[in-house]
Amino acid sequence: MKNFEKNLERLEEITEKIKSKELSLEEALSSFEEGIQLAKGMEKEIDRIEGKIQILMNQPAPDSSTTPELDLFSDADISTGTSGAPEKGTRQ
Repeated sequence: MKNFEKNLERLEEITEKIKSKELSLEEALSSFEEGIQLAKGMEKEIDRIEGKIQILMNQPAPDSSTTPELDLFSDADISTGTSGAPEKGTRQ
């Protein structure tokens, strides 16, 4: 993603450079070619990202029945709700 942002910044620089009146025709053409190459690469990146988004959007929602439940109180005494008597010298 950083590469895309860098390319976008460079494309904006090229655009401003081409708008400059002091640029020769040869320099403008060279800058235009660089801009076209950047734009094509960025378009491929956008297509790749859109593909990932489509895959994520089309994935089924996770089934809650397969989600493991945490068994936090497996050692708890059902009648007292505790996990046994406290150790000697400690408070419950």
